[in-house]
Amino acid sequence: MAEMGSKGVTAGKIASNVQKKLTRAQEKVLQKLGKADETKDEQFEQCVQNFNKQLTEGTRLQKDLRTYLASVKAMHEASKKLNECLQEVYEPDWPGRDEANKIAENNDLLWLDYHQKLVDQALLTMDTYLGQFPDIKSRIAKRGRKLVDYDSARHHYESLQTAKKKDEAKIAKAEEELIKAQKVFEEMNVDLQEELPSLWNSRVGFYVNTFQSIAGLEENFHKEMSKLNQNLNDVLVSLEKQHGSNTFTVKAQPRKKTKLLSRLLRKKNSDNAPAKGNKSPSPPPDGSPAATPEIRVNHEPEPPSSATAGASLPKSPSQSSLPAVVVETFSATVNGTVEGGSGAGRLDLPPGFMFKVQAQHDYVATDTDELQLKAGDVVLVIPFQNPEEQDEGWLMGVKESDWNQHKELEKCRGVFPENFTERVQ
Repeated sequence: MAEMGSKGVTAGKIASNVQKKLTRAQEKVLQKLGKADETKDEQFEQCVQNFNKQLTEGTRLQKDLRTYLASVKAMHEASKKLNECLQEVYEPDWPGRDEANKIAENNDLLWLDYHQKLVDQALLTMDTYLGQFPDIKSRIAKRGRKLVDYDSARHHYESLQTAKKKDEAKIAKAEEELIKAQKVFEEMNVDLQEELPSLWNSRVGFYVNTFQSIAGLEENFHKEMSKLNQNLNDVLVSLEKQHGSNTFTVKAQPRKKTKLLSRLLRKKNSDNAPAKGNKSPSPPPDGSPAATPEIRVNHEPEPPSSATAGASLPKSPSQSSLPAVVVETFSATVNGTVEGGSGAGRLDLPPGFMFKVQAQHDYVATDTDELQLKAGDVVLVIPFQNPEEQDEGWLMGVKESDWNQHKELEKCRGVFPENFTERVQ
């Protein structure tokens, strides 16, 4: 009998819950259609908006903090691998081997300590902070349902009171249901009205504590890491002093062409150049058809009478993966520049100027067609007269100081290794 009674209670509760859902649904429909008024609380609605915003921000912060921790762990692994590599290449008879190994161990411990403190002082605090939101969110939703129940009971009671034929028993029962619904709603409403503003204000202190913890931990980590790096630098300086004669130096990429071939190519170009006694015709006024130098791209042999409409200048060695284009310029200069170069229209730059580089290392020329460079020299890069002469990793140019003094390419230009320089413009 007890079992039957229990089943009956359960069935009755299910039926009651189903009836409540139907009543709420009907009430919401009537409210949306404007056939029933809805109890509004703008202050509470603002609190709910703040709650949702706070939850969104906290969830994002938690996600970003986890990403940060994952990055710290990845950096730890990368640093560990790097130190392991150093330990492997550091030969037993080199000075400072034991110190280098100890530094690597301390480096590993420092990363582990940093990661663990971030978890303890930031991530766990973050998880605790967000842990209070699900319960409050559930209570906000429940309050909303109880508000609908209250409105429904109120409308039912009012409809019985205004009916033409009044049933006092029904009115009394409806009033009792209304009082009960109102009491349940107001108890939940009062609690949330107190909790939500307090939770909203707590976010300031939480953000301050969280980011102060992260900033402080990171600051201490970098201080300790800086000390380890300085110690490692001291060990390496000691190693360098003992093996100073074997200092690593930057080397130019070898040129493939022989000096003889280079001289033959230069001789061929000089044979095709006009005699020194001949005077070049004066350039026609700007805008006239003859003011534009004729440029021909030689992809394959053409009859002497053919004309080419387009032209391309050779790419810089930094783009040496593209095939070089042979460019022949028949009218070499117009107003001091070659049309198509980035120095067009500027008399202070050599014809065909492309960009500037600055020497990062000294370079001692090994051939007459090479530039001698000192660290800090600025070089104006120009295209090769014949792109076939260009070796991979080498550029043609003129030192800016020489150009400013002489303004003559024939005397100043030369080739130089690109890896000794850095582009500055």
